[in-house]
Amino acid sequence: MGFLKRTNKKFDYQPRYYKGEGNPFKIEHKLDQFRTTAGKNKNLKGKFHDAIGDLKNSDKKTNRTLIIIISILVLIFLYIIDFDLSIFINN
Repeated sequence: MGFLKRTNKKFDYQPRYYKGEGNPFKIEHKLDQFRTTAGKNKNLKGKFHDAIGDLKNSDKKTNRTLIIIISILVLIFLYIIDFDLSIFINN
């Protein structure tokens, strides 16, 4: 009566692209290590404090680039809506 005694088969499953580092089933975003809002500060106040600290300590070159990009986008928006500067001239 060997057909009644069945043992479960054990498989040594390993994911296809697993390189052996950590748990392959742990769901974690690839960019979490670079985010300022991810990490030890789980509460909202801590996240805002870290984000404001990063903003204060940023490069001046980065700020200049950001201002240039925003100004170009504003000019493109004004061109699209046909903004007329003649409303500021008093005749």
